[in-house]
Formats: sequence, structure tokens, C-alpha cells
Amino acid sequence: MGNARTIQRVFILGMDGAGNFIQHTATPNIDAFLKNGAVTYNAQAQSPTISAECWGSILHGVVPEKHQLNNKVASSGTFPADSPYPSIFRLAREAWPEAKLAAFSSWTPINSGIIEEELGIHKESMPEAELVSAIESYLDKNRDVKLLYMQLDEPDASGHKYGYGPDSPEYLEAISSMDELIGRVLRSIEKNGLLEDSLVILLTDHGGGGEDRYDHGSDHPMDKNVFWGCVGPGVAPGTVLPEMFIVDTAAIAAHALGLRQPDAWDAKVPASLFRA
Repeated sequence: MGNARTIQRVFILGMDGAGNFIQHTATPNIDAFLKNGAVTYNAQAQSPTISAECWGSILHGVVPEKHQLNNKVASSGTFPADSPYPSIFRLAREAWPEAKLAAFSSWTPINSGIIEEELGIHKESMPEAELVSAIESYLDKNRDVKLLYMQLDEPDASGHKYGYGPDSPEYLEAISSMDELIGRVLRSIEKNGLLEDSLVILLTDHGGGGEDRYDHGSDHPMDKNVFWGCVGPGVAPGTVLPEMFIVDTAAIAAHALGLRQPDAWDAKVPASLFRA
């Protein structure tokens, strides 16, 4: 895994509620990008397959039973600064007091209730298109950013309104629209000369339409199976991930940044991800 040490920064770029349905609609930006690294369409979301539980696990490296986040908790409070389950942001801040860290989220509770406060993280919460413009502007001025996270709230909103799955054209169109926005962020990363020495993770938190066409939360494969991919130094094009859990995202980001992950984390780096 030594090649991962050449990674200078990590981008975690996600959309909400897309499951693995990028296979059923046009996502040319994601598809072309992930050909350069690792991708799976059978990564496993956390249970229950709900946004706060899943993003909480992605960022804090533990299962929901430990981080204790749900949508109500995330919407009404702040994550404990002294939790034994720190986010990847807290790990980075403790390692680098002056590093530039940034979180951009369309769903405000991620910034206010899931990622810790008082860490000097640049946080912005706004609708998707505005959010991507803000990221482009931020990257133009902060090429030395160490860790940047993005969450686009579609297509989850479309799934709740129109139904999830391959037979919901409005939902699939929402995924394609998010692909265009992710493409803009990827081009901004490349334009600013940051692509070659960054680990870029593309993912979603959960799917939907399993037990309820208009909802999620169950362990049905439509809710549970999600896409996950990454590109960066040490990750060979075409890398296969036979077993992947979204909670592992935190361990992968920590490893790439050279940070020691807490013993309390459940997250693990998949053995096949980084070349020796």
C-alpha cells in the first residue's frame, strides 16, 4: 500500500440516494472517470439505509449503533466534540492544525449535525447547482486544500417524489443531472492541477425503492446495494472490489492521508484497493 503515500489530498464526492442505479441511466462523467481506478456496484450501505445513518458511517468510520446519528439527531444538534468516534475531518484537524478542510452539502444537517463544529472547517450548505459553483470558486482559491467533501441531495428527493429504481424516469434523470455537476467538480480539480496527486472518491449513501417504491431504510438490495469508486495514486485502473462497505470510506481516506485511524473505528481498507 506504499504508493498511497504520494497522495496529497482526498476528495469525497457524493450524491444522496442513488443506489447502484447509475447503471441504468446516462452518467458519462462518473463512468469515464472511474475507468481510471476502482469501482463496484455492490458496495453495501449501512443499516438502516437512511441518510444520517449512512453519511454518519461514511464520515465517522463506525456503524450507526456507535455513532448514534439519525435524521432527527443530525437535524437538531451537533456531533459531540469528544466522541470516541471522530470523523475523518477531526482526524485531519488534529494532525494538521492549519490545514484547509472543506465540506459542501446540499443537506444542511451534514454540516451542522454530522461533521463536528469548532474545527475550522470551511462549510457551505446550499442547493446543488449553487453548491458546485461554490466548490469551483473554492478550488480556484485554495489549491492547498487537504480534504474536501461534497454531498448533492438529489437524486434522493426525486426518489421520494417519483419513486426509486430503473423504471422511474424522473429519478434516473436526477441521477444524470448530478453526474453533470460531478463532472464540473472533476474538471475543476483537474484544471487546478490537483488530479494526479489526489484520491478522489465517488459514492452514494443508499438506494431506495426496495420495500417501498417511494422510500428507503430496509435491507432490500435496492436500498442496500450502492456504487462506490475511487481514482488516485496506487489505485490501478480496473481494480475490482469484491467486498466493500460504505463505512470503509473513512479508513480509505485516513490511509490515503497517512493518518492513523482510531482503534474504535469499524472501517477497514479493502485489501485489493491499493497496489503494494
